[in-house]
Amino acid sequence: MEQQYGFISLELEGFRSWIKQHQVARTLLYVQQHHTFLPDYSHFTGNNHAELQRNMQRFHRTQNGWSDIAQHFTVFPDGRILTGRSLERAPAGIYGFNRHAICIENLGNFDFGGDVMRQEQRAAVVGLTAALAERFSIPPASSHIVYHHWFDLATGERTNGSGRTKSCPGSAFMGGNRVVDAEQYFLPLVRSSMPTSQPEYRSHLKYYAAVSSSSALVRNQPSRQGKKINQVEYGAVLRIYDSHRGWLRLSAKQEEWIWGGTVSRVERAVVSAPQLNVRSGPGIQYRIVKTLLEGQDVFVYAQSATWFRISPEPGWWVAGRYLAMV
Repeated sequence: MEQQYGFISLELEGFRSWIKQHQVARTLLYVQQHHTFLPDYSHFTGNNHAELQRNMQRFHRTQNGWSDIAQHFTVFPDGRILTGRSLERAPAGIYGFNRHAICIENLGNFDFGGDVMRQEQRAAVVGLTAALAERFSIPPASSHIVYHHWFDLATGERTNGSGRTKSCPGSAFMGGNRVVDAEQYFLPLVRSSMPTSQPEYRSHLKYYAAVSSSSALVRNQPSRQGKKINQVEYGAVLRIYDSHRGWLRLSAKQEEWIWGGTVSRVERAVVSAPQLNVRSGPGIQYRIVKTLLEGQDVFVYAQSATWFRISPEPGWWVAGRYLAMV
């Protein structure tokens, strides 16, 4: 493990060990796949990983106006993985689809006629995705491991490649950037890299809660005298395993506690209809904001009659009969 400019550099095996020990309070449901397009292979010298990562961070901050680098991880042509944005923060990866996601950028231009992905990078992309899916109990399926190409750039709606989209992670990425390509070529590799039996973190889970204050501190004991070990942002959904005198435990194994007054309870649900309209208010008279597809996970923050609000902000409502509570 190496560290430079605030980024940790890891080989795949080192990453597998690192991610198992890395505690994350935010509930993670999706893995996004991207390619950088620029920089591409022509910019990689074999030893300038941190410099390229720092340049991307600077560009994202100064040109895009983001607070940090967009991605959580970057995979380089030689298979080395660099950390980026904190996993406690939503990425700037797919507009409208970032809140519960992990963002992976694969360095290179993987459109047809661009870079041909090296075997070392290919193995790292598969292994990294598998390690994240295993660690956070993310299904290795196209419902939860997604390509940027599948989402409309203007609305954030999942269109599976139709409408106004990018080719990202590349039209030649792992056999192609269509959903059918992912299901035929990429996801079987991810599944084969995961254990046959998955640890079930939800076995002791009591409920979910969302951060309702601007931010909240995570401490190593249920007391304000406890050491600060983490900080989570507004809207982050947390897993609650236990409670003690108003404090809530965020881990089944680790001592991670948050004050209950900084969160509010939410319910997890899955879209059960082939398509589900999200409306700006609780009723069919309100305009359609976007559409969700069957199998997508959501969290319910509020209810008005038979309508559920699925965002901490107002303006995202769905008909409750098309959700299956989990």
